[in-house]
Parts: sequence; C-alpha cells; structure tokens
Amino acid sequence: MPAPRVGGLIPVDPLREESKTRRTVVCAGVSSHCAFKASGARGRSRTSRRCLKLVVLASSRAPANFPAWSRMTETRRVLVTGGAGFVGATLVRRLVDSGHAVRVLDNFTTGDATHLQGVDAELVEGDIRDARTMDEALGGIESVVHLAAAGSVVMSVADPAANFNVNVFGTFQVLDAARRAGVERTVLASTGGALIGDAVPPVNELSLPKPISPYGASKLAGEGYAHAFAKAYDLRTIALRFANAYGPWSERKRGAVTTFFRAINSGEPIVIFGDGRASRDYTHVDDICHALELALSSEVPGGTVLHIASGVETTVNELAALCCRAAGVADHPIEYRPKRVGEVERNFASYDLAKQVLGYEPSISREVGMCRTWQWFEESVFADS
Repeated sequence: MPAPRVGGLIPVDPLREESKTRRTVVCAGVSSHCAFKASGARGRSRTSRRCLKLVVLASSRAPANFPAWSRMTETRRVLVTGGAGFVGATLVRRLVDSGHAVRVLDNFTTGDATHLQGVDAELVEGDIRDARTMDEALGGIESVVHLAAAGSVVMSVADPAANFNVNVFGTFQVLDAARRAGVERTVLASTGGALIGDAVPPVNELSLPKPISPYGASKLAGEGYAHAFAKAYDLRTIALRFANAYGPWSERKRGAVTTFFRAINSGEPIVIFGDGRASRDYTHVDDICHALELALSSEVPGGTVLHIASGVETTVNELAALCCRAAGVADHPIEYRPKRVGEVERNFASYDLAKQVLGYEPSISREVGMCRTWQWFEESVFADS
C-alpha cells in the first residue's frame, strides 16, 4: 500500500513563563535511608529503602539544588505525562541520558514512583484532567510527550465512560493546556490495532479506522483533536500509533506478555482467549521510545500520524511459545477460553512512513526482546516470589 505524503511545517509558538507554585518530587538522586511508600510489583517490597527529595517551589526562581529550567537552553525541556508507567520508565531514562531536562506528571493509577527512583528528573503527582494541574506542569516546558492513558481494551468495554474520561477528555486537557502555554510540540501515544479495528493487515496510515472497542474509539478521538489543534492553533502535534509494546517496567501492564510470564512464574496455565490464531505486532519498548525521541527532534508537520511497529505478525499461540522458550519451559500448559468482546482478530502494521519521516526502524527482534523481558521479570519482579 502506498505511503501518504507529508506536508509543510507549522510555525513555532513562544513559551509562557513558568508557574508560581508547584509541589514536586525530585528524582535527582536519593536522600537518606527513609521509607518511601509505593505500590510495588509482585515479589518486590512495597516500601523502598530510600526516599525521593520533596521540594516546594514558592516562586519561579529555582533553589540551588533544583533543575534550572530557565537556564537549560542547550537542552529540550520535556513534560512526560504518565512518565512513571511502563513506556515512561524507559523513555524518561533515555531523555535524561541524552541531556534533556525532564518533568514527569503522573497520578500513579498505573504508574509507580519507584520506576524512576534515582533518575535525574522532576516527578509531579497530578492528573491530566485537571486544567490547573496541567497549566502548572507546563511551566517552562518546550515539548510534551503524552503517555498517560487508560490502556485496556477489556476494561474499556466494561466501563466505557471511565475510558472516555481519561483518554478523550484527558487528551483534550493536555492539548488545550499546550495551546495556552505555547508549547513547541506535543507527541501523543496512540494505538494501531484497536484504533483500526478488524482490517486486512498490514495496516498503515491510509487504512480506514473502524474501532470495535471504546478504547480504540477513544484513541481515534484523541488523534482527531490533535489534528484539529494543529490546524486551528498551529500546534505541532505528532500521534504515534504504537504496536503492542513489551519490555522492562511492564509488571503492571494488562497485556499478554506480562500475563503469560506471570502464569509461567506461578506454575499456572497460560490462558488464551479464542483459538490462539489472533495476531498482533509486538514491538520492544526500546524501539517505541526511540521513535518517541525521533518525534521530539524531527522536522515533522503538525497533525502527523505514524505507525510505530515491528512489521511482524505474531499469533497468540506463537507469542505463548516465545514466552515459554524465553523462560526455558517449552512444555508449559495452555488453557483456551472463549474470545473476549472488543479484541481485533488480526493486526500488524507497516512502519514505512515512520521510516520515511523519522528514520525509524525497529532494532530488537521478538526472540531477543522476549528473552530480555523475561530476564528483567526474573531479576526485578519474581526474584523474591
């Protein structure tokens, strides 16, 4: 299928000055050996041995031990919503390692503050649906990566209103706050399979979206608002349609890889809904985050939508076998149950346009990626179980 064309660039709006008051947690190293409560993954202690520094800003002038946002002109100042979650934990590390000044906004519904322990980033607890919170979080910020979301297809079917509230209203609040703040660009996490629905793969940016779940519909609505804000307000918005991401820091994710690894570790059967012939595109989180970094730095016009994928179709049966081989238990039992409502049958995507526009290409095979992910689960989640 041909790749769609990309148009011209969008003018850059000026930044607004930083807000006056903010309560923050700074992950720039750790302080004394005091208790910091966190939800924690299974098999990990719920109380960290070291706590993060708590700082209250009384004015826009930063204290000596606080990141000097206004002086960091040589690096990009980035807000990552949902940055304490699965993808955020990897992205924030990569951005900090690249020299960017990073602020994370997370309400810890699915994120975990301990994911960013020891990372030199600012951590703010708050909700994207609150306009004042968003205005304060965007003080001094040049770019936004919007990862915060209600990401479960199954849960969206069970409670579509809650899914709408986070994914549609929440995304609108992020975009509207970015408009008010004059943010240079906003990169949004979207989805490929759930948004497109049941279509003959490989799908690409020309595929007609026909979502079959409230989650897919909510992501399509977010893309719609991103495009509208690009055209109406000259916001440079880039929506990246993630394939099924997997990798480290995913112990709280409600996905197949996490579920299968937990079943293997506990000695319980792997549960597959349907006959196992449904397929997905599994892309390692390092490749996802590389694409996000490229979207932050590339000359991309506002309103752009790109698929970020591996381009490889993997059935659920094949995924179960990959997980078992990674864990060294090739004969682990599998239990089949009826298919669930809202889940697409086949999906994988072409990343040709992302390669053309961003220079993106996946670098981690599913075999290597599954082995790395199992190793991380063994060391970080299952070690004490």
